[in-house]
Amino acid sequence: MPAFTDLREFLTLLEEQHQLLRVTEQVALEPDLGAAGSALTRVGENSPAVRFDDIAGYEHSSVVMNVHGSWANHALALGLPKEATPKEQFEAFVKGYLKYPGELQRVDTAPWQEVVVDKDINLFDLMPLCRLNRGDGGFFLDKPCVISRDPDDWDNDDLENVGVYRLQVKDRNRLGLQSVPQHDIAIQLAHAEARGQDLPIAIALGNEPLITLMGATPMLYDQLEYKMAGAMQGEPYRVTQTDRGLDVPWGSEYVLEGRILARQREVEGPFGEFPGYYSGCHLYPVIEIDRVLHRKDPIYDTVYVGRPWTELDYLQAMTTSAPIYAQLKNDFPEVQAVNALYTHGLVVVVSTKTRYGGFAKAIGMRLLTTTHGLGYASIVIVVDEDVDPFDLNQVMWAMSVKVNPDGDITIVPNLSVNLLSPAGQPPGISHKMIIDATTPKPPDVRGDYGEELDTPLTTDVWHTKLTAMIKEMRG
Repeated sequence: MPAFTDLREFLTLLEEQHQLLRVTEQVALEPDLGAAGSALTRVGENSPAVRFDDIAGYEHSSVVMNVHGSWANHALALGLPKEATPKEQFEAFVKGYLKYPGELQRVDTAPWQEVVVDKDINLFDLMPLCRLNRGDGGFFLDKPCVISRDPDDWDNDDLENVGVYRLQVKDRNRLGLQSVPQHDIAIQLAHAEARGQDLPIAIALGNEPLITLMGATPMLYDQLEYKMAGAMQGEPYRVTQTDRGLDVPWGSEYVLEGRILARQREVEGPFGEFPGYYSGCHLYPVIEIDRVLHRKDPIYDTVYVGRPWTELDYLQAMTTSAPIYAQLKNDFPEVQAVNALYTHGLVVVVSTKTRYGGFAKAIGMRLLTTTHGLGYASIVIVVDEDVDPFDLNQVMWAMSVKVNPDGDITIVPNLSVNLLSPAGQPPGISHKMIIDATTPKPPDVRGDYGEELDTPLTTDVWHTKLTAMIKEMRG
Protein backbone atom coordinates (compact mmCIF):
# COMPACT_ATOMS: atom_id res chain seq x y z
CA MET A 1 0.00 0.00 0.00
CA PRO A 2 1.25 3.53 -0.67
CA ALA A 3 2.77 5.62 2.11
CA PHE A 4 1.05 8.97 1.64
CA THR A 5 2.92 11.71 3.46
CA ASP A 6 -0.17 13.77 4.18
CA LEU A 7 -3.74 14.52 3.19
CA ARG A 8 -2.59 16.93 0.48
CA GLU A 9 -0.67 14.24 -1.37
CA PHE A 10 -3.73 11.99 -1.38
CA LEU A 11 -5.96 14.83 -2.61
CA THR A 12 -3.55 15.33 -5.50
CA LEU A 13 -3.91 11.66 -6.40
CA LEU A 14 -7.70 11.89 -6.19
CA GLU A 15 -7.63 14.88 -8.53
CA GLU A 16 -5.41 13.04 -11.01
CA GLN A 17 -7.83 10.12 -10.92
CA HIS A 18 -10.85 12.44 -11.43
CA GLN A 19 -12.04 11.63 -7.90
CA LEU A 20 -11.79 15.17 -6.48
CA LEU A 21 -14.32 17.87 -7.29
CA ARG A 22 -13.38 21.49 -6.54
CA VAL A 23 -16.14 23.94 -5.65
CA THR A 24 -14.81 27.44 -6.30
CA GLU A 25 -17.93 29.47 -5.52
CA GLN A 26 -18.30 30.83 -2.01
CA VAL A 27 -20.29 28.59 0.32
CA ALA A 28 -21.75 29.07 3.77
CA LEU A 29 -20.87 26.69 6.59
CA GLU A 30 -24.58 26.11 7.12
CA PRO A 31 -26.49 24.72 5.38
CA ASP A 32 -24.18 24.27 2.36
CA LEU A 33 -21.66 21.78 3.78
CA GLY A 34 -24.24 19.49 5.32
CA ALA A 35 -26.41 19.69 2.20
CA ALA A 36 -23.44 18.88 -0.04
CA GLY A 37 -22.51 15.91 2.14
CA SER A 38 -26.07 14.64 2.04
CA ALA A 39 -26.25 15.11 -1.73
CA LEU A 40 -23.09 13.02 -2.21
CA THR A 41 -24.94 10.01 -0.78
CA ARG A 42 -27.20 10.16 -3.86
CA VAL A 43 -24.39 10.31 -6.43
CA GLY A 44 -23.49 6.61 -6.16
CA GLU A 45 -20.80 4.30 -4.87
CA ASN A 46 -18.00 5.98 -6.85
CA SER A 47 -18.70 9.56 -5.79
CA PRO A 48 -15.70 11.95 -5.60
CA ALA A 49 -14.26 13.85 -2.70
CA VAL A 50 -15.27 17.52 -2.68
CA ARG A 51 -13.05 20.47 -1.77
CA PHE A 52 -14.47 23.87 -0.85
CA ASP A 53 -11.85 26.61 -1.13
CA ASP A 54 -14.01 29.68 -0.46
CA ILE A 55 -15.72 29.40 2.93
CA ALA A 56 -17.59 32.50 4.05
CA GLY A 57 -15.86 33.89 7.12
CA TYR A 58 -12.71 31.73 6.79
CA GLU A 59 -10.27 33.33 4.41
CA HIS A 60 -7.33 30.99 5.05
CA SER A 61 -9.07 27.63 5.45
CA SER A 62 -10.61 25.10 3.09
CA VAL A 63 -12.87 22.12 3.73
CA VAL A 64 -12.83 18.64 2.19
CA MET A 65 -15.57 16.05 2.46
CA ASN A 66 -16.01 12.49 1.22
CA VAL A 67 -12.27 11.73 1.15
CA HIS A 68 -12.97 8.06 1.94
CA GLY A 69 -16.55 8.20 0.71
CA SER A 70 -16.66 5.81 -2.24
CA TRP A 71 -15.27 2.44 -3.27
CA ALA A 72 -13.06 4.25 -5.80
CA ASN A 73 -11.53 6.56 -3.18
CA HIS A 74 -11.17 3.72 -0.69
CA ALA A 75 -9.38 1.61 -3.30
CA LEU A 76 -6.95 4.42 -4.11
CA ALA A 77 -6.18 4.83 -0.40
CA LEU A 78 -5.22 1.15 -0.35
CA GLY A 79 -3.02 1.50 -3.44
CA LEU A 80 -5.45 -0.40 -5.68
CA PRO A 81 -6.99 0.59 -9.02
CA LYS A 82 -10.09 2.67 -8.43
CA GLU A 83 -12.15 -0.06 -10.13
CA ALA A 84 -11.23 -2.64 -7.46
CA THR A 85 -14.26 -4.49 -6.10
CA PRO A 86 -15.16 -4.55 -2.40
CA LYS A 87 -14.00 -8.17 -2.19
CA GLU A 88 -10.63 -7.27 -3.75
CA GLN A 89 -10.29 -4.40 -1.28
CA PHE A 90 -11.13 -6.75 1.59
CA GLU A 91 -8.44 -9.20 0.49
CA ALA A 92 -5.83 -6.42 0.20
CA PHE A 93 -6.78 -4.99 3.59
CA VAL A 94 -6.57 -8.39 5.29
CA LYS A 95 -3.19 -9.10 3.67
CA GLY A 96 -1.72 -5.96 5.21
CA TYR A 97 -3.57 -6.35 8.51
CA LEU A 98 -2.11 -9.82 9.10
CA LYS A 99 1.46 -8.46 8.76
CA TYR A 100 1.22 -6.63 12.11
CA PRO A 101 3.41 -5.29 13.63
CA GLY A 102 5.10 -2.78 11.40
CA GLU A 103 7.29 0.05 12.66
CA LEU A 104 6.95 3.73 13.45
CA GLN A 105 9.54 6.41 12.78
CA ARG A 106 9.80 9.50 14.99
CA VAL A 107 10.68 12.72 13.18
CA ASP A 108 11.60 15.88 15.14
CA THR A 109 9.63 18.44 13.15
CA ALA A 110 6.35 18.37 11.24
CA PRO A 111 4.33 20.78 9.06
CA TRP A 112 1.61 21.09 11.71
CA GLN A 113 4.08 23.00 13.89
CA GLU A 114 4.06 26.01 11.51
CA VAL A 115 1.47 28.01 13.48
CA VAL A 116 1.14 27.79 17.27
CA VAL A 117 -1.76 29.22 19.29
CA ASP A 118 -1.33 28.87 23.07
CA LYS A 119 -3.23 31.92 24.34
CA ASP A 120 -6.88 32.96 24.05
CA ILE A 121 -7.75 29.77 22.21
CA ASN A 122 -11.02 29.97 20.30
CA LEU A 123 -11.71 26.89 18.19
CA PHE A 124 -14.52 28.69 16.37
CA ASP A 125 -11.97 31.16 14.96
CA LEU A 126 -9.35 28.53 14.13
CA MET A 127 -11.40 26.06 12.12
CA PRO A 128 -14.61 26.17 10.05
CA LEU A 129 -16.96 24.44 12.48
CA CYS A 130 -20.56 23.79 11.55
CA ARG A 131 -23.55 21.55 12.17
CA LEU A 132 -24.01 18.98 9.43
CA ASN A 133 -27.55 18.03 10.47
CA ARG A 134 -30.15 20.53 11.66
CA GLY A 135 -30.84 18.69 14.91
CA ASP A 136 -27.21 18.43 16.02
CA GLY A 137 -26.77 19.64 19.58
CA GLY A 138 -23.68 21.62 18.63
CA PHE A 139 -20.65 21.66 16.37
CA PHE A 140 -18.78 18.36 16.12
CA LEU A 141 -15.29 17.29 15.12
CA ASP A 142 -16.34 14.01 13.55
CA LYS A 143 -13.16 12.78 11.84
CA PRO A 144 -10.35 13.29 14.37
CA CYS A 145 -7.63 10.88 15.45
CA VAL A 146 -7.48 11.13 19.25
CA ILE A 147 -4.13 10.04 20.68
CA SER A 148 -3.66 8.95 24.29
CA ARG A 149 -1.49 6.70 26.45
CA ASP A 150 -2.11 4.42 29.40
CA PRO A 151 -0.96 6.34 32.51
CA ASP A 152 -0.22 3.03 34.26
CA ASP A 153 2.41 2.18 31.62
CA TRP A 154 3.13 5.50 29.94
CA ASP A 155 6.35 4.54 28.15
CA ASN A 156 4.87 1.42 26.53
CA ASP A 157 4.35 2.38 22.88
CA ASP A 158 2.02 -0.58 22.34
CA LEU A 159 -0.43 0.92 24.83
CA GLU A 160 -0.65 4.22 22.98
CA ASN A 161 -4.06 4.53 21.36
CA VAL A 162 -5.15 6.25 18.16
CA GLY A 163 -8.93 6.25 17.95
CA VAL A 164 -11.55 8.05 15.91
CA TYR A 165 -14.11 9.44 18.36
CA ARG A 166 -16.63 12.18 17.81
CA LEU A 167 -15.99 15.41 19.71
CA GLN A 168 -18.62 18.04 20.46
CA VAL A 169 -17.32 21.61 20.65
CA LYS A 170 -18.89 22.99 23.82
CA ASP A 171 -17.02 26.26 24.25
CA ARG A 172 -14.02 28.16 22.96
CA ASN A 173 -11.59 25.48 24.20
CA ARG A 174 -13.81 22.76 25.68
CA LEU A 175 -14.95 19.59 23.97
CA GLY A 176 -17.16 16.62 24.82
CA LEU A 177 -15.82 13.13 24.07
CA GLN A 178 -18.12 10.25 23.24
CA SER A 179 -16.45 7.25 24.85
CA VAL A 180 -18.05 3.91 25.64
CA PRO A 181 -16.63 1.08 27.78
CA GLN A 182 -15.48 -0.88 24.70
CA HIS A 183 -13.16 1.96 23.63
CA ASP A 184 -9.47 1.82 24.57
CA ILE A 185 -9.49 5.46 25.60
CA ALA A 186 -12.20 4.66 28.17
CA ILE A 187 -9.82 2.15 29.79
CA GLN A 188 -7.01 4.70 29.87
CA LEU A 189 -9.27 7.38 31.31
CA ALA A 190 -10.38 4.97 34.06
CA HIS A 191 -6.72 4.39 34.94
CA ALA A 192 -6.06 8.15 35.07
CA GLU A 193 -9.14 8.85 37.18
CA ALA A 194 -8.14 6.12 39.64
CA ARG A 195 -5.00 8.22 40.16
CA GLY A 196 -7.04 11.42 40.41
CA GLN A 197 -5.30 12.75 37.29
CA ASP A 198 -6.35 14.29 33.99
CA LEU A 199 -5.52 12.22 30.90
CA PRO A 200 -3.29 14.09 28.40
CA ILE A 201 -4.43 13.75 24.79
CA ALA A 202 -3.66 15.09 21.34
CA ILE A 203 -6.27 15.49 18.61
CA ALA A 204 -5.04 15.25 15.01
CA LEU A 205 -7.29 16.57 12.24
CA GLY A 206 -6.86 16.44 8.47
CA ASN A 207 -4.82 13.24 8.27
CA GLU A 208 -3.58 11.11 5.41
CA PRO A 209 -6.12 8.37 4.63
CA LEU A 210 -4.44 5.28 6.06
CA ILE A 211 -4.11 6.38 9.69
CA THR A 212 -7.76 7.45 9.72
CA LEU A 213 -8.64 3.93 8.59
CA MET A 214 -6.43 2.46 11.32
CA GLY A 215 -7.94 4.74 13.96
CA ALA A 216 -11.37 3.43 12.97
CA THR A 217 -10.24 -0.21 13.18
CA PRO A 218 -11.23 -2.17 16.31
CA MET A 219 -7.84 -3.51 17.38
CA LEU A 220 -6.57 -5.26 20.49
CA TYR A 221 -5.66 -3.05 23.44
CA ASP A 222 -1.92 -3.71 23.05
CA GLN A 223 -1.86 -3.16 19.28
CA LEU A 224 -0.64 0.27 18.16
CA GLU A 225 -2.39 1.85 15.18
CA TYR A 226 0.87 3.39 13.93
CA LYS A 227 2.48 -0.06 13.82
CA MET A 228 -0.55 -1.38 11.98
CA ALA A 229 -0.23 1.48 9.48
CA GLY A 230 3.45 0.61 9.09
CA ALA A 231 2.55 -3.01 8.41
CA MET A 232 -0.13 -2.00 5.90
CA GLN A 233 2.09 0.36 3.91
CA GLY A 234 5.24 -1.75 4.16
CA GLU A 235 7.46 0.94 5.65
CA PRO A 236 7.72 2.76 8.99
CA TYR A 237 4.91 5.17 9.76
CA ARG A 238 6.15 8.72 10.44
CA VAL A 239 5.10 10.52 13.62
CA THR A 240 6.21 13.59 15.55
CA GLN A 241 5.88 13.84 19.32
CA THR A 242 4.12 16.61 21.19
CA ASP A 243 5.75 18.22 24.21
CA ARG A 244 3.81 15.78 26.39
CA GLY A 245 5.22 12.74 24.62
CA LEU A 246 2.22 11.80 22.47
CA ASP A 247 2.91 10.65 18.92
CA VAL A 248 0.98 12.52 16.22
CA PRO A 249 0.87 11.75 12.47
CA TRP A 250 3.56 13.77 10.72
CA GLY A 251 1.22 15.02 8.02
CA SER A 252 -1.72 16.28 10.10
CA GLU A 253 -3.30 19.65 9.26
CA TYR A 254 -4.33 20.54 12.84
CA VAL A 255 -3.12 19.27 16.23
CA LEU A 256 -5.02 20.15 19.41
CA GLU A 257 -3.26 19.42 22.70
CA GLY A 258 -5.27 19.09 25.87
CA ARG A 259 -6.53 16.96 28.74
CA ILE A 260 -9.58 14.85 29.52
CA LEU A 261 -10.64 16.32 32.85
CA ALA A 262 -10.69 13.72 35.61
CA ARG A 263 -14.10 12.80 37.01
CA GLN A 264 -15.99 15.45 35.09
CA ARG A 265 -18.98 14.60 32.91
CA GLU A 266 -21.31 16.86 30.95
CA VAL A 267 -24.23 16.32 28.62
CA GLU A 268 -23.17 15.55 25.05
CA GLY A 269 -25.39 15.29 21.98
CA PRO A 270 -27.69 14.86 20.20
CA PHE A 271 -25.92 14.18 16.92
CA GLY A 272 -27.03 12.74 13.57
CA GLU A 273 -25.49 9.28 13.71
CA PHE A 274 -24.60 6.27 11.56
CA PRO A 275 -27.86 4.33 12.01
CA GLY A 276 -29.68 7.24 10.33
CA TYR A 277 -31.19 8.63 13.53
CA TYR A 278 -30.27 11.32 16.03
CA SER A 279 -28.53 10.01 19.11
CA GLY A 280 -29.79 11.01 22.50
CA CYS A 281 -27.94 13.00 25.15
CA HIS A 282 -25.55 11.30 27.54
CA LEU A 283 -23.09 12.30 30.25
CA TYR A 284 -19.65 12.02 28.67
CA PRO A 285 -16.10 13.17 29.58
CA VAL A 286 -14.92 16.72 28.97
CA ILE A 287 -11.72 17.85 27.22
CA GLU A 288 -9.93 21.15 27.79
CA ILE A 289 -7.64 22.34 24.99
CA ASP A 290 -4.39 24.05 26.03
CA ARG A 291 -2.72 24.59 22.68
CA VAL A 292 -3.53 24.43 18.95
CA LEU A 293 -0.97 23.93 16.20
CA HIS A 294 -1.73 23.90 12.48
CA ARG A 295 -0.32 24.22 9.01
CA LYS A 296 -0.54 27.48 7.11
CA ASP A 297 -3.82 27.63 5.19
CA PRO A 298 -5.00 24.35 6.80
CA ILE A 299 -7.43 21.92 5.22
CA TYR A 300 -10.30 20.88 7.45
CA ASP A 301 -11.45 17.30 6.77
CA THR A 302 -14.98 16.40 7.89
CA VAL A 303 -17.36 13.52 7.26
CA TYR A 304 -21.08 13.82 6.70
CA VAL A 305 -22.95 11.34 8.89
CA GLY A 306 -26.52 10.41 8.12
CA ARG A 307 -28.70 7.66 6.77
CA PRO A 308 -26.42 5.03 5.13
CA TRP A 309 -24.60 4.97 2.88
CA THR A 310 -22.37 7.92 3.75
CA GLU A 311 -18.60 8.37 3.87
CA LEU A 312 -18.61 6.86 7.35
CA ASP A 313 -19.85 3.54 5.97
CA TYR A 314 -16.96 3.35 3.49
CA LEU A 315 -14.49 4.51 6.14
CA GLN A 316 -15.50 1.71 8.51
CA ALA A 317 -16.26 -1.04 5.99
CA MET A 318 -12.96 -2.92 5.73
CA THR A 319 -11.75 -1.61 9.08
CA THR A 320 -14.59 -3.64 10.62
CA SER A 321 -14.52 -6.66 8.30
CA ALA A 322 -10.79 -7.43 8.53
CA PRO A 323 -10.42 -7.60 12.34
CA ILE A 324 -13.50 -9.82 12.67
CA TYR A 325 -12.11 -12.08 9.94
CA ALA A 326 -8.71 -12.33 11.65
CA GLN A 327 -10.24 -13.24 15.01
CA LEU A 328 -12.62 -15.81 13.52
CA LYS A 329 -9.93 -17.31 11.29
CA ASN A 330 -7.73 -17.85 14.33
CA ASP A 331 -10.37 -20.11 15.91
CA PHE A 332 -12.07 -21.43 12.77
CA PRO A 333 -9.64 -21.86 9.83
CA GLU A 334 -12.64 -22.78 7.67
CA VAL A 335 -13.79 -19.13 7.54
CA GLN A 336 -13.31 -17.69 4.03
CA ALA A 337 -14.37 -14.02 4.22
CA VAL A 338 -16.31 -11.54 6.37
CA ASN A 339 -18.57 -8.77 5.11
CA ALA A 340 -19.31 -6.27 7.89
CA LEU A 341 -20.04 -3.32 5.60
CA TYR A 342 -23.52 -2.53 6.82
CA THR A 343 -24.21 0.25 9.33
CA HIS A 344 -20.93 -0.14 11.17
CA GLY A 345 -21.21 -3.93 11.25
CA LEU A 346 -24.60 -4.21 12.93
CA VAL A 347 -25.19 -6.86 10.24
CA VAL A 348 -22.31 -9.23 9.39
CA VAL A 349 -22.15 -11.89 6.66
CA VAL A 350 -19.61 -14.73 7.01
CA SER A 351 -18.73 -17.33 4.39
CA THR A 352 -17.26 -20.58 5.65
CA LYS A 353 -16.65 -24.22 4.94
CA THR A 354 -18.82 -26.40 7.15
CA ARG A 355 -17.45 -29.45 8.91
CA TYR A 356 -20.57 -30.75 10.64
CA GLY A 357 -24.07 -29.84 11.68
CA GLY A 358 -24.32 -26.80 13.95
CA PHE A 359 -20.95 -25.47 12.77
CA ALA A 360 -22.40 -22.22 11.37
CA LYS A 361 -24.09 -21.42 14.67
CA ALA A 362 -20.78 -21.89 16.49
CA ILE A 363 -19.15 -19.37 14.15
CA GLY A 364 -21.99 -16.94 14.77
CA MET A 365 -21.62 -17.28 18.54
CA ARG A 366 -17.88 -16.67 18.29
CA LEU A 367 -18.43 -13.59 16.14
CA LEU A 368 -20.69 -12.10 18.81
CA THR A 369 -17.77 -12.32 21.28
CA THR A 370 -15.15 -10.66 19.06
CA THR A 371 -13.94 -7.19 19.97
CA HIS A 372 -16.39 -5.66 17.52
CA GLY A 373 -19.19 -8.16 17.99
CA LEU A 374 -19.43 -7.44 21.71
CA GLY A 375 -20.65 -3.92 21.06
CA TYR A 376 -22.08 -3.85 17.55
CA ALA A 377 -22.88 -7.02 15.59
CA SER A 378 -26.61 -7.67 16.02
CA ILE A 379 -27.45 -9.95 13.09
CA VAL A 380 -24.99 -12.58 11.82
CA ILE A 381 -25.66 -14.39 8.54
CA VAL A 382 -23.48 -17.44 7.86
CA VAL A 383 -23.25 -18.75 4.27
CA ASP A 384 -21.34 -21.53 2.50
CA GLU A 385 -17.83 -21.05 1.12
CA ASP A 386 -19.09 -20.89 -2.49
CA VAL A 387 -21.27 -17.87 -1.66
CA ASP A 388 -19.56 -14.48 -2.03
CA PRO A 389 -20.56 -12.56 1.13
CA PHE A 390 -19.98 -9.27 -0.72
CA ASP A 391 -22.53 -10.17 -3.40
CA LEU A 392 -25.96 -9.60 -1.88
CA ASN A 393 -27.62 -11.40 -4.77
CA GLN A 394 -25.81 -14.56 -3.74
CA VAL A 395 -26.46 -13.95 -0.03
CA MET A 396 -30.18 -13.48 -0.64
CA TRP A 397 -30.23 -16.68 -2.74
CA ALA A 398 -28.72 -18.56 0.21
CA MET A 399 -31.22 -16.96 2.57
CA SER A 400 -34.07 -17.90 0.25
CA VAL A 401 -33.29 -21.60 -0.25
CA LYS A 402 -31.27 -22.63 2.82
CA VAL A 403 -33.01 -20.96 5.77
CA ASN A 404 -35.88 -22.64 7.56
CA PRO A 405 -36.99 -20.27 10.35
CA ASP A 406 -37.80 -23.36 12.42
CA GLY A 407 -34.26 -24.22 13.48
CA ASP A 408 -31.95 -22.08 11.36
CA ILE A 409 -32.47 -18.88 13.35
CA THR A 410 -30.97 -18.54 16.83
CA ILE A 411 -31.89 -15.66 19.13
CA VAL A 412 -29.41 -14.78 21.87
CA PRO A 413 -31.09 -12.51 24.43
CA ASN A 414 -29.89 -9.45 26.30
CA LEU A 415 -26.40 -8.82 24.90
CA SER A 416 -24.46 -5.57 24.85
CA VAL A 417 -24.92 -3.29 21.85
CA ASN A 418 -23.71 0.20 21.07
CA LEU A 419 -25.79 2.91 22.70
CA LEU A 420 -26.37 4.47 19.28
CA SER A 421 -28.31 1.45 18.04
CA PRO A 422 -31.94 2.63 18.08
CA ALA A 423 -33.13 -0.98 18.45
CA GLY A 424 -31.59 -1.31 21.93
CA GLN A 425 -34.15 -1.94 24.65
CA PRO A 426 -33.08 -0.52 27.00
CA PRO A 427 -30.37 1.48 25.17
CA GLY A 428 -27.17 -0.54 25.14
CA ILE A 429 -28.92 -3.93 25.43
CA SER A 430 -30.36 -5.97 22.56
CA HIS A 431 -31.30 -9.49 21.56
CA LYS A 432 -29.04 -10.71 18.74
CA MET A 433 -29.70 -13.14 15.91
CA ILE A 434 -27.68 -15.79 14.07
CA ILE A 435 -29.05 -16.96 10.70
CA ASP A 436 -27.66 -20.26 9.43
CA ALA A 437 -27.85 -20.04 5.62
CA THR A 438 -25.48 -22.97 5.01
CA THR A 439 -26.26 -26.35 3.49
CA PRO A 440 -27.01 -28.84 6.32
CA LYS A 441 -24.25 -31.34 7.12
CA PRO A 442 -24.63 -34.55 9.12
CA PRO A 443 -25.81 -35.14 11.74
CA ASP A 444 -28.14 -32.29 10.67
CA VAL A 445 -30.21 -33.86 7.88
CA ARG A 446 -33.02 -31.31 7.63
CA GLY A 447 -34.25 -30.19 4.24
CA ASP A 448 -34.26 -31.86 0.83
CA TYR A 449 -30.95 -30.89 -0.78
CA GLY A 450 -30.06 -32.99 -3.75
CA GLU A 451 -27.14 -32.39 -6.09
CA GLU A 452 -26.36 -28.69 -6.53
CA LEU A 453 -26.16 -27.28 -10.05
CA ASP A 454 -22.68 -27.32 -11.49
CA THR A 455 -21.02 -24.58 -13.56
CA PRO A 456 -20.22 -25.07 -17.28
CA LEU A 457 -16.55 -26.02 -17.62
CA THR A 458 -15.29 -22.97 -19.53
CA THR A 459 -17.25 -20.33 -17.59
CA ASP A 460 -14.07 -18.69 -16.22
CA VAL A 461 -12.55 -18.49 -19.70
CA TRP A 462 -15.65 -16.87 -21.12
CA HIS A 463 -15.92 -14.50 -18.16
CA THR A 464 -12.41 -13.20 -18.86
CA LYS A 465 -13.08 -12.94 -22.60
CA LEU A 466 -16.43 -11.16 -22.30
CA THR A 467 -15.14 -8.75 -19.64
CA ALA A 468 -12.32 -7.69 -21.94
CA MET A 469 -14.68 -7.25 -24.88
CA ILE A 470 -17.09 -5.15 -22.84
CA LYS A 471 -14.23 -2.96 -21.60
CA GLU A 472 -13.00 -2.44 -25.17
CA MET A 473 -16.53 -1.64 -26.39
CA ARG A 474 -16.99 1.02 -23.71
CA GLY A 475 -13.59 2.57 -24.35
